[in-house]
Amino acid sequence: MPYTQFMATLVCVPIMVTDEASALRAAAAARDAGADIAEFRVDDYFAGTGEAEDAARVARLVSRSPLPCILTCRPTWEGGHYDGDDDVRVAMFERACVGLQGGEHAPRYIDVELAAYDRSDNLRLKVNLCVDPREREQSAGLILSSHDFDSRPADLTRRVLSMRCHEASRVHKVAFRARSLRDNIELFELLRHADRPMIALGMGEFGLMSRVLAPKFGAFLTFASLRDSSATAPGQPTVAQLLETYRFRSIRASTRVYGVVGWPVSHSLSPRIHNAGFGELGIDAVYLPMPIAGGATPKDNDASLKATLTDLIGYGPLDFGGCSVTIPHKESLVRISRELGWEVDASAAMIGAANTLMVSREGGRAIVRVFNSDAPAAIESIKNATKSGSIAGLTIGVVGAGGAGRAIAFGAAMAGATPIIFNRDHARARELAGAVASATGVPARSEAWEGMAGASCDVWLNCTPLGMKSGPAPEALAIPEAALSRGAIVMDTVYTPRETPLLRKAREHGCTVVEGLEMFVRQAALQFEAWTGMPAPMETFRRAVCESLGG
Repeated sequence: MPYTQFMATLVCVPIMVTDEASALRAAAAARDAGADIAEFRVDDYFAGTGEAEDAARVARLVSRSPLPCILTCRPTWEGGHYDGDDDVRVAMFERACVGLQGGEHAPRYIDVELAAYDRSDNLRLKVNLCVDPREREQSAGLILSSHDFDSRPADLTRRVLSMRCHEASRVHKVAFRARSLRDNIELFELLRHADRPMIALGMGEFGLMSRVLAPKFGAFLTFASLRDSSATAPGQPTVAQLLETYRFRSIRASTRVYGVVGWPVSHSLSPRIHNAGFGELGIDAVYLPMPIAGGATPKDNDASLKATLTDLIGYGPLDFGGCSVTIPHKESLVRISRELGWEVDASAAMIGAANTLMVSREGGRAIVRVFNSDAPAAIESIKNATKSGSIAGLTIGVVGAGGAGRAIAFGAAMAGATPIIFNRDHARARELAGAVASATGVPARSEAWEGMAGASCDVWLNCTPLGMKSGPAPEALAIPEAALSRGAIVMDTVYTPRETPLLRKAREHGCTVVEGLEMFVRQAALQFEAWTGMPAPMETFRRAVCESLGG
């Protein structure tokens, strides 16, 4: 029968111990940051000499901890640093666990690898004595753990079944490098069907969902580092990110899940603003980065997006409510929506790109709708920068023919402006210009990428990732300096950093500048309202963005 978790999921800060003083300071900082428990990783601190003092100093560290603690000495063969004898390691655990003399107290748990526990009857006997409550008034609990830093282990099911055979273990832990978002679903299923408290985590960028949603699925604990530089496994969020950005303490079984789909998405500020909005309005929801890698071809891209989204939508316990969609999946979203019979609104259908997916349920059936909030958000941002409040009759230079470029080119034409499309792949620019002209009757045209320097436009919009902080060319100027004439309006859809190389150069040339965050906040507000049925708290959104960008 599955175990039911009644206590709140704990937040554990792992600490790589090099000396007692700094480890205790880190534990105190973890406590002050809101953590519930610390893990002392003594792989480097415990020398494994077999000398009594070597084990005694570990016991002293544990006894002085300002937080309850897990004691771990991870061997090299399971991704740690300890390269000594297992018997010596277990003797150190025993010394720490007997504690209780002279004011010492034992660790709350010791972590022992399943592989070590399984292969040695002698080690198993000694470990069991460490955690047997009949041997002492207070005993440490045993966490049996299994890690794979490369991929999902092929024998994952066998490992979990082996853990269940050991009655002495109080907590089971499984951690492996997630290969895609879909691996999180298997981890959630392990938690749902656990026979005792369990930790199930995906390492790496694809596994963040398992860490943040741990309380939704009743996990015993999740790990968070004090700072990015002190993470002990790939993909660990910081305590501040977990508790503040993701509002971890408010996540429960009923929490609805949203996110931003794209590649890359680690730079995205969408989690900051949507989670702030949920918190402001008391909405039981959380918003996460959801990386889905792009394929080598549009067909590959479609297949990757389709497989992941259908799994997320189809997994009922997740309660997936929808997502923002960004580079490189906006056009794929429309193609797979048509294939799967999802509803595509008229604007997104005409544009051929969408940036928003919303899921509702009727009679247990998922109803999926996609639409584009980029176009109205961008056009309103540009209108606000004009003296007349209109862009009718203006020439708009659209740089990039991807999802955002398509949306803005169509939106500009529908607002009465004439778009000129520039793209490195001129054939793609020509196709987009033809599609805009055919659908709207506006004489949109394309020009060669190299022709930007000599072009004259009333408005310039960068719809490429050039200049993005974590993008392929963070220092690149998306539009040549020669094209930046005084009085032109220049807008960048990139918003990290807030002032991109393009906007900085445009200011120098006396252009009117529209920051990417303006469009970003507007399109996010349209998404938020569609998902929640409530007006977006715009000031909260703007404040969250400005705080994140440092201004």
